[in-house]
Amino acid sequence: MLERVDAFWDFVGNYWWLVFVFGGTVGGAFKAVGAANERRAQRRQERYRLKQQAKIAEAEAVGKRRVDVAAVKRDIAKSMDEHNQTDARWFAYETDAATLLDYPMMIDLRDPLTIDFHRAKRRADLLRPEQVDDLVDDHERQREYRDVVHDYATAFDVAETEAKRRRRSGFSVDEQERLLRAQRLINLAQDPGASPGERRSAYAKARKELDGLIVLPVATTEQLEQRVAGQLER
Repeated sequence: MLERVDAFWDFVGNYWWLVFVFGGTVGGAFKAVGAANERRAQRRQERYRLKQQAKIAEAEAVGKRRVDVAAVKRDIAKSMDEHNQTDARWFAYETDAATLLDYPMMIDLRDPLTIDFHRAKRRADLLRPEQVDDLVDDHERQREYRDVVHDYATAFDVAETEAKRRRRSGFSVDEQERLLRAQRLINLAQDPGASPGERRSAYAKARKELDGLIVLPVATTEQLEQRVAGQLER
């Protein structure tokens, strides 16, 4: 090993003048190598920068998708809540025959406003999702459900306002008297102080007064019959 080192230095000592011959070439080579190394380092830095930017962009996109989904879910939940609130308002009428007879327009299907309300309710019920997630990926159904719920709530507001304004005025004097008698009989049929015979008779007479005048909703009739039956049992 020492012999090879000594030989190298002997060569350098004897041929030192070659530095002047090849010095430029060697220097240029070293410079070229240095430049190439610098370019490689710059390319590595650029690739790293691009990868980091891609990661950041992906993270931002994921975050945005999460925000978008959350916003969509809130919008759907808001529509479902409006739907439920409007149903609850209608249910208060539907389960109280005496109140319906105060505002009979709510079930008078001869009136265009009443028809609009019940038609809008059917459309909203048909499009109601089982849960919020059912509509998250279907933008068309989201829009359609939101619109029909809005129509339903609006139609109910209009019908209710007009029903309270008119009360029984949309019926003839004779029809108004029949509605009033039916209302009194229904209250008697549900009166715990009345005898079983009085309650049965009152309910039968109330149905007769309403026959051919208005048709109580099925849910109203069922609720009424359950109350009367409950009073009779007690």
